[in-house]
Amino acid sequence: MRIDIISVIPELFEGFFSHSIMRRAQEKGLAEIVVHNLREYSVKQTGRVDDYPFGGGAGMVMQIEPIDRIISMLKKERNYDEVIFTSPDGELFGQPMANELSLKKNLMILCGHYKGVDYRVREHLITKEISIGDYVLTGGEIPAAAIADAVVRLLPGVIGDEQSALSDSFQDGLLDAPVFTRPADYKGWKVPDVLLSGHQKNIADWTLSQQIERTRRLRPDLLEGK
Repeated sequence: MRIDIISVIPELFEGFFSHSIMRRAQEKGLAEIVVHNLREYSVKQTGRVDDYPFGGGAGMVMQIEPIDRIISMLKKERNYDEVIFTSPDGELFGQPMANELSLKKNLMILCGHYKGVDYRVREHLITKEISIGDYVLTGGEIPAAAIADAVVRLLPGVIGDEQSALSDSFQDGLLDAPVFTRPADYKGWKVPDVLLSGHQKNIADWTLSQQIERTRRLRPDLLEGK
């Protein structure tokens, strides 16, 4: 999979993609993540990619011309399954969407910034708008990194134990069950006996009951309609 990310502050991604699972995915050749500096495509090469909004109002707006330039350039090199725009009013990102995107070959993510982006970008150049929550961030770099991380870790071979990714919270619409490791007794705080029993059916039953209980208590919205 290849993910192209367009940003006005590409330096923000340097540490994130050069460590841990994201680095290993790239070293294995399972994912290619390329970050582009939108300022390199600015009008008259000034580095400026924003301007005042027509009609007045506070804040600055990302211009359509530099965005169209870089998207058009990238599209000449390959076909993209989705051209994504990170926006607080986009479709809420969740595990089902991450699963869906992990099946794609080429993704492009445009990071929002300033007051917003010239709406013609959203009308004519974007295929999918994604939000990671009902709040506003300084820019779309954090959402882009979150989307890339959630998608890349699902690619076959990225995580050593692929069952680990398949059993993550939200994969089956439930939160994950509590997990424990050694020692089994620490300061009198004990691991549930069932997990030490070796009885796989009882462990599976306990795990499911804990998933349902934690989801009902912490995220009852996930159980609506079930």
